Amino acid sequence: MKGLTGLRGAEPLRGQRVWLIGASSGIGAATAEELARRGAKVAISARSADELAEVAARAGEAVVAPADVTDAAAVAAAHDQVRRELGGLDMVIWCAGYWKQTDAAQWDAEVFARHVEVNLLGLNHVLAVVLPPFVAQRRGHLVGVASVAGYRGLPGGEAYGTTKAAQLHLLESLRGALSPYDVTVTTVAPGFVDTPMTATNDFPMPFLMEPQEAARDLCDGLERGASTIIFPLPMAVFTQAARLLPGPVWTLLTRTRRDR
Repeated sequence: MKGLTGLRGAEPLRGQRVWLIGASSGIGAATAEELARRGAKVAISARSADELAEVAARAGEAVVAPADVTDAAAVAAAHDQVRRELGGLDMVIWCAGYWKQTDAAQWDAEVFARHVEVNLLGLNHVLAVVLPPFVAQRRGHLVGVASVAGYRGLPGGEAYGTTKAAQLHLLESLRGALSPYDVTVTTVAPGFVDTPMTATNDFPMPFLMEPQEAARDLCDGLERGASTIIFPLPMAVFTQAARLLPGPVWTLLTRTRRDR
């Protein structure tokens, strides 16, 4: 099932030169394979060269460019390699991320900082290398995978949700700022997807999806020209409804019980 808003012109993925960052597992790996099935020319990055090689083998053909997104120099080197081997870039998909459940009553500054380092500063490193060429060539498509967790605050997601809210804000800002340069920005906000990142969760995950289903919804949204893609559909409906609730009501609904 799909949830998407803000339609623009359709854009088939066949022949598109796509760099996908965060492709070693989960949504990223499944999306790399789905892009290849749809005829895109794919380059993939993540920290693990071995895991990337496995994804590339499943995708058929893919440029492998390992990089840790927290290392600006490594990101720049991977970008240069990808542009060289693909002969240019049409689309960049940010799908890297870090998640760890937090406890506000036992604040962990290092865990919070790690979320910022990966989810925000890592994205910053990618934007620094991909946006100048896109603006110069007056063409390009930036796709950012954020999360529905960024729409409202939830206990346990103080660090993750904060960085995802920032990503949503950043992508929305970039959409307007880059439009005069014919650079397209698409926001992707998945619900719960069965990935290594969510495997450690000890709480209910409604509407849980398989990565392959999430990848299909993501690519369908891109080909239909959606500026915002939220999936699955029940999560899209719930998210939009939750945003309308007054703050005190939301606090009451999400209030945690103190240990006694």
